[in-house]
Amino acid sequence: MKSKKDEKKPDPLIATHHEARRDYFILESIEAGIVLTGAEVKSLRDAKSSLAGSFARFEKGELFIYNFYIAPYEKAHSNNPPDPNKPRKLLLHRSQLEKIHSKVKEKGVALIPLKLYWNPFGIAKAEIALAKGKKHHDKRAEIKKGDTRREIDRAIKNRNRK
Repeated sequence: MKSKKDEKKPDPLIATHHEARRDYFILESIEAGIVLTGAEVKSLRDAKSSLAGSFARFEKGELFIYNFYIAPYEKAHSNNPPDPNKPRKLLLHRSQLEKIHSKVKEKGVALIPLKLYWNPFGIAKAEIALAKGKKHHDKRAEIKKGDTRREIDRAIKNRNRK
């Protein structure tokens, strides 16, 4: 008989948007709920989703996430297979929506989902960010900074080995 300690806890992280931090300056991030069907939740529990290329946009005063891929759940009812890339509604308080909407109206500001995860109560949450796009020279400077940091770490590691 297994105890609760022996059971493997599921990974709280479902999906990440890997290119987001590389291609955008993150100005502010917000946690939002997401409207899903039961089959979509089961597919997320099987880790069959991708945030690559996804973005958020306002439509009629509500916030939706686009290009968020959730693979169809194989064991779901086959009469009505869901579209894996359909827009999904994000849930926020009205005051948060108004604040975000006013900031998105600024030139060059976009809404990008950073990650999707399970909160401690088992509810799927999305972390979305207000972001500004990086220029090519900004990306090169960041790569150079990372390379320098790695070289310093290697030098310290090799120095400590002697």
